[in-house]
Amino acid sequence: MHPAAAGQARTAIRPECRPTLESEPVIDDRFPSRTCLVVLLAALHGVFARDVQLRAAPQTRGDATAPANILIITADNLGYGDLPCYNPDSSIKAPHLDRLAAQGARLTSFYTASPTCTVSRACLLTGRIAQRHGLTKQLPGVAGNYGVGLDQGEILMPRILNAAPTPYATGCFGKWNIGFAKGSRPIERGFDEFTGHASGNLDYYHHNYREKHDLYKGTRDGATKELHREGEYSTDIFADAAIEFIQRHSKAGKPWFCYLPFNAPHFPTAGNKRPGQPNIYQAPDWAFKAYGLSSDETDPKKRYNAVVTALDRAIGRVLAALDGAGTAKDTLVFFMSDNGGFRLGRKGLDVGINTPLRHGGVTCWEGGLRVAAMARWPGHIQAGTVVSEPFWSPDLLIASAKLAGAELPSDVVLDGKNPLPILAEGARSPHESFFFKYGKHAALRMGDWKIVRENPDQPWQLFNLADDLPESRNLADKQPLRVTELEAEFSKWQQSF
Repeated sequence: MHPAAAGQARTAIRPECRPTLESEPVIDDRFPSRTCLVVLLAALHGVFARDVQLRAAPQTRGDATAPANILIITADNLGYGDLPCYNPDSSIKAPHLDRLAAQGARLTSFYTASPTCTVSRACLLTGRIAQRHGLTKQLPGVAGNYGVGLDQGEILMPRILNAAPTPYATGCFGKWNIGFAKGSRPIERGFDEFTGHASGNLDYYHHNYREKHDLYKGTRDGATKELHREGEYSTDIFADAAIEFIQRHSKAGKPWFCYLPFNAPHFPTAGNKRPGQPNIYQAPDWAFKAYGLSSDETDPKKRYNAVVTALDRAIGRVLAALDGAGTAKDTLVFFMSDNGGFRLGRKGLDVGINTPLRHGGVTCWEGGLRVAAMARWPGHIQAGTVVSEPFWSPDLLIASAKLAGAELPSDVVLDGKNPLPILAEGARSPHESFFFKYGKHAALRMGDWKIVRENPDQPWQLFNLADDLPESRNLADKQPLRVTELEAEFSKWQQSF
């Protein structure tokens, strides 16, 4: 296994981590090998050039320079070490994501702003950490998921892109999980189209959440209504909706933003199952056959692997749609997990791998916050690179606005900074520090140093991530002045809320 180094300069991808296309498992030959992960962001040449020196000429549609498309894909609770491009010892087959890593940049120090589903999504879409936007906890049950959730006054990424000089078509396809009361639904928060679910976790085939039907479709000029696709795999439903959206708007020549938050490979929940239905990971038969297994396999880890492989194929289909529409070069694709894999000791559920990181979701250890992420934009982001400079999910809102030439909200504090120079030019991170707090857990990273604690009553632990990525050697007693320095930075963040 190769631990991703912290704080190092941008380097060429290591040979042992470079996916070898000839040796990849053949799971579905319908998808061209040139497909790759989906999108970060794209933009008007003039706007992007003010921040980053372009590697290639601006993309055009017809005779006019046009803003690039933006495709942001999120996986749900994917472990940092689940994918072979991050962990060569992984048993999971994910050729499309491996290929994405080879064709773009693999990020080894990318952070989600929160280690849990609800909060991380709110941070991504607002460009603000939880202590500013106010949604600091996972939404609980039906009442929480169908309540207001994120403050309706918060401005989300699609609203900013709607108001760009060349307005974007915007679509959300998948897991919402930040509130579904009237005024909180995707089409009421700036998205033109939505196909997905309100809750944090639904049954992959029956599409229910705690005995409530939880699959919906809506457009801005109509109501959000229940969508009944009983027996169809949710991962494929979301991919199909994204593909149709991409094809339609690409044909029309209109720039688009596609937010594709898959619910896979989130662990199953007993409360979502029908009477007598086992609480096990769900995947299509073909995904089990890819491993020489039958669909009645009982090993939870093997079932989880099949779920990730099904997710990988769905992403491959979306990327193939970009190729088919002729818009792959016009599209910035960004892929990330919403948080790290869960390591709570629940038998049959916590089977994702965060190697070499410590712990996992809902904690502020690296395993909860540092996530697998990749970016591809041909001609701008050099293929086959590893980017180890740290940045985080709130940066994606800033990048999208920069690329679209859109105005950012001026009356709120944004925690994101422009990451495009990191991706396109190998620049250093624009961040001096990163603040994390979820429940009783808290952490702060500054440079290669990190303080972390699981409870406010506990003393800070100190780690140097450059040579101790697993956070196994607490240096607090040896370097008390360093602890004091980082603690002061943590307090500075708190005073800004």
